[in-house]
Amino acid sequence: MLDDVRLHQALIGQPGSRARLNTPALVVDRDALDRNIRRMADLARKHGVALRPHAKTHKSVDIAKLQIAAGAVGVCCAKLGEAEALAEGGVESILITSPVVAAPALARLKALNERMRDLAVVVDNPANVAALAAVVTRPLNVLIDVDPGIHRTGVPSAAAAVELFKVIEQHKKLRYRGVQMYCGRQQHIASYKERTDAISERMDYLKSVIAALKAQGGAPEVVTGAGTGTHHIDASLGVLNEWQVGSYAFMDRQYAECDLANQPAVPYEYSLFVDATVVSANTPGRATIDAGYKAFATDGGVPVVLSGAPKGSVYQFMGDEHGGIVDPESKHVWTIGDSMRLAAPHCDPTVNLYDAYHVVSGETLVAIWPITARGRSR
Repeated sequence: MLDDVRLHQALIGQPGSRARLNTPALVVDRDALDRNIRRMADLARKHGVALRPHAKTHKSVDIAKLQIAAGAVGVCCAKLGEAEALAEGGVESILITSPVVAAPALARLKALNERMRDLAVVVDNPANVAALAAVVTRPLNVLIDVDPGIHRTGVPSAAAAVELFKVIEQHKKLRYRGVQMYCGRQQHIASYKERTDAISERMDYLKSVIAALKAQGGAPEVVTGAGTGTHHIDASLGVLNEWQVGSYAFMDRQYAECDLANQPAVPYEYSLFVDATVVSANTPGRATIDAGYKAFATDGGVPVVLSGAPKGSVYQFMGDEHGGIVDPESKHVWTIGDSMRLAAPHCDPTVNLYDAYHVVSGETLVAIWPITARGRSR
């Protein structure tokens, strides 16, 4: 039994039960989550784009099924282990967005492909193509991963994409479906204009790759990419026909600080929170809460203080277990036991620190959802 279930199952359905959670607790506002999922699905339908949200954000069968029920064609997973976990929970259409190359992983991929309705994986190397073809027993969908310029994964040029397509075509057990290009570096450019300029240049490059493939008989059926930071821009450019957006479901500080849609209001709401408790308050203007490095990912700066402190209060990491809250006027006096709510600086790795979501509607705990693929990074 999950510790979250042991501690909190009896609170489900009790009015005001959110305030009685043992903290730090990872909390999802179900109503805000549903609105975010619906807004993205509606936008994708409006632009005639397939929606395949990236499950590396939430790692949850429950949330994946909500996204699919709203119109998503399936989900993406960054790692094979995530795909296995979601498939075990009944998700039937998954794209693995990183190459699968190690011998033990190839054996697992073969087994997963045999039991799934629709599995796809990206490739960027002829040796990987040959290894996949040698191990699978039923046709496997593959997409050519295109390097967007960060030299992490992906073929480095249009010519390399064409050569890889020709290798794929030599193997009857592999089914060429299209191309992937995810422009991660551009997602968090704060200015809408600067982000538009940057992603437009990358989409022009992708068009040259597509043209080269088409000239050799490899016109891609699927052109997948995009993210929460660029999907509005990608909609206007019309190069991608599938979006891999992920963080929109939860939002975090990094994306909230970006102009996502060239408008004053952020189109998606915070739906993911870390609830914390004041454990020490002996200095006016300062409080210590029970949420530190083990409660938040640290790669994206500091969390946002949303409630339980004066406006403008800021968070400071104060060690593994603790965080400091500082009132800019150095006046506020907290009482131990006071509650505080914070938004994650980077939602994906923050989620991976927890075993379960505490799902609330208003101030009532309504469900506890396991983070299905937590830690499934192999």
